[in-house]
Amino acid sequence: MKKLIYLSFMLFIGAACMVACNDDSDDIPVDPDLTAGTGRMLLKFDNVAGNEDLVLDNKTYANSSGEDLTISKFNYFVSNFKLVRDDGKTYTIPQDSSYFRIVEADAKSQTIALNRLPEGNYTGIEYIVGVDSLRSVSGIEKRGGALDPSGDMAGDGMYWAWTSGYIFVKLEGSSSKSSSSNGKFYYHIGFYGGFESKEKTVNNIKNIKIDFAGNNAVVRGDSVPQVRITADVLKVFNGPNPVSVAKNPSIMFDFTLSSGVANNYKSMFGFGEIKQNSLAK
Repeated sequence: MKKLIYLSFMLFIGAACMVACNDDSDDIPVDPDLTAGTGRMLLKFDNVAGNEDLVLDNKTYANSSGEDLTISKFNYFVSNFKLVRDDGKTYTIPQDSSYFRIVEADAKSQTIALNRLPEGNYTGIEYIVGVDSLRSVSGIEKRGGALDPSGDMAGDGMYWAWTSGYIFVKLEGSSSKSSSSNGKFYYHIGFYGGFESKEKTVNNIKNIKIDFAGNNAVVRGDSVPQVRITADVLKVFNGPNPVSVAKNPSIMFDFTLSSGVANNYKSMFGFGEIKQNSLAK
C-alpha cells in the first residue's frame, strides 16, 4: 500500500513537471561551453522610476495615463543566470546558486554576487524574472535561501502555495485615481505555467537578455566587476499593455491581466554601467 501511495505521488510530481515545463520561457539548459573557475562578478539591481531613483512612500510619480502613483513596495525574483563572454562562449551559473529576491526596501538585497566564474571579458548576461517551474514544484529541501517560504521571504509574502508557486513581481502603492475604497493598488504577478485542479495556468516567467553595450566586465584574478542593471518600475504600467490604477487597482489571479503586466515588466530592465575592480567581501 505504501509503495502504491509513493508511486502515485511520484506520478503526480511528474505530471506537474510535464505541464509546467512545456514552455520555452523557463527551459534553462546547462551550457557546456565553460566550466567553473575562481572569478567573481557583482550585479547591482538599481530600481528607478523613469530617469529618477525610485523612492518608496515619499515620492509621487505618474504613469502614461497621467495617474499619480506613490510606490510602497517593489520586490521581484531573478534567477537562472547565464553570462556571455566576448569569444561567444557562455557560462551558466549552477541553479542552486542562482536564485535571488530583490527588495527595494532592503538595500543589501539589491547587490548579488555570482561566484566561481571562469576568467574572461563578459559582454552580456541572461536571466529570468521569476522562479522556474521545476524549482517551484520541488521539495522544500531544494527551496532554501531566497526561496524559503518560512525564511526572510515570509515577511514579504512572495509565495502563494505549492500548486501556485511564487510571486515573481510584487508592486504595491497608492493613488488618488485608484478605484479601490482605500486608494491603494497592488499587482502580485506569478504563475509558472503549472496546473490548477482542472486547467493549466498562464506562464509569466520572462527571459531577460542584457547586452553591456560594447563594455566588458573583466573577470580575472582580483578583478571583480560590478555591473549595474536598472529596473524601471514605471514600465510595469507603461509597457505594451498599459495598466490603469483606476480601471484595475489590483491584479493577481486573472490570467489575462497578469500576463499583460508580465509582458510589461519584461522590458523594465536595462544596462547601466560597469565599475571595474569593485571590492567584494
